[in-house]
Amino acid sequence: MTTLSPEAKIIPRDSHPISRKNIDREALKVMYRLRDKGFSSYLVGGGVRDLYLDRTPKDFDISTSARPGEICNLFRNSRTIGRRFRLVQVFFKGNHIVEVSTLRSSSEYDLDDEEVLPANNTFGTLAEDAFRRDLTINSLFYEIENFTVIDYTGGVKDLQDGIVRLVGEAEKRLIRDPVRALRAIRHAARLGFTVEPVTWEAILSHRDKLLLCPDSRLRDEMCKDLKGVAAADWAALLVKSGILAVMFPGYASLAAGDYNDLPRLLAVSDRLHKKEIVVPEHILFALLLLPWVRTKFDLYNAPVRGQEAFLFSRNLRAALDVQLCHLNISRSIKEAMTTLLTSLPMLRNHAHSGDQDWPKKLKRKSYFPEVLSFFQMVEEACGGPIAEDLVFSKPAAKVRSARPRRRSDRSRSRSRRSARATSPRRGGIFGLSEG
Repeated sequence: MTTLSPEAKIIPRDSHPISRKNIDREALKVMYRLRDKGFSSYLVGGGVRDLYLDRTPKDFDISTSARPGEICNLFRNSRTIGRRFRLVQVFFKGNHIVEVSTLRSSSEYDLDDEEVLPANNTFGTLAEDAFRRDLTINSLFYEIENFTVIDYTGGVKDLQDGIVRLVGEAEKRLIRDPVRALRAIRHAARLGFTVEPVTWEAILSHRDKLLLCPDSRLRDEMCKDLKGVAAADWAALLVKSGILAVMFPGYASLAAGDYNDLPRLLAVSDRLHKKEIVVPEHILFALLLLPWVRTKFDLYNAPVRGQEAFLFSRNLRAALDVQLCHLNISRSIKEAMTTLLTSLPMLRNHAHSGDQDWPKKLKRKSYFPEVLSFFQMVEEACGGPIAEDLVFSKPAAKVRSARPRRRSDRSRSRSRRSARATSPRRGGIFGLSEG
């Protein structure tokens, strides 16, 4: 358990590896302008963590004593986002965005009631902002005045020891927001760190509470890991912690040996993501659920033609609804997953039959290139050749048919446009002042 001491450990420039030359130039511009206008500003969170570990940060986030309105006044190329707590996005060329937040006093998930704090109580000090964060390794600050690292929670030592630890009382923090368990496992997988024993025991004790979280939050957290480059290690930790069986109850009825190959399946998507090949969500979720489908439905012996194949497909589709009901997965993604999984036995049977080419009837199917790519990924995970020249598509979005406009509607629309064009308030017919 981390001691909530208000005293910070200040690490001077000659005692840490962070250098300004590795910090994004636009982020430095934002920090310097805030400083020059009399506000404190700090590089925070994952950016400091990654720089300390000599990794390239994905984002450079900044915290400051300035309020959102004051930040926007300093940066004309900015906008404010967020509902409960306002963030400011500062835009630069190349669609580059630097996010700036005001130092906060506590997380919305740590409140003792469900009321939103008044605006004048949400902002806080540097120490309060550090202790509201989820993990000690993400609670570090880098400031540009003296080039020091500021550590309130022991995050630097945890970085040096390779430990993932929740800030504060692990039990209480997980009860307040169970999604923190997923974040702890994510960083342990991505960094190759070990989850600290007290944090790990709290995760085991409160993993069932994940199902109390909003569907959209759970889905977003799962997608972050599936789309990363450490999904294989993440899946191994999900199995070890029992969270896999909580998130996907079908796995609870399987023996451990039935899904030993899950990390190998996701290792294929990790390899592709490292090459900057984007693997769509329906492919990733199909890989994640394949060991369960294969065992539960005897997938490789499933019918591939006729009415039996159709019924098998519908039964599998209904089962996917049950497994994914708490993750806010769209219908189109579940339909695409069903196509991928039910096509596997046909492709597998044909590939193992010794024929040199795929049947022409199968190749004419619109979905053939993608199901073949999925099959090649599965074969690679099972020790087959490296999957290359893969073809992926996005599930078709549901399109709403617009109501045909009647002639009277079009006439009224033209009349309104004409009235607006000639309105004195708009400056006359040619947009000029009539005064």
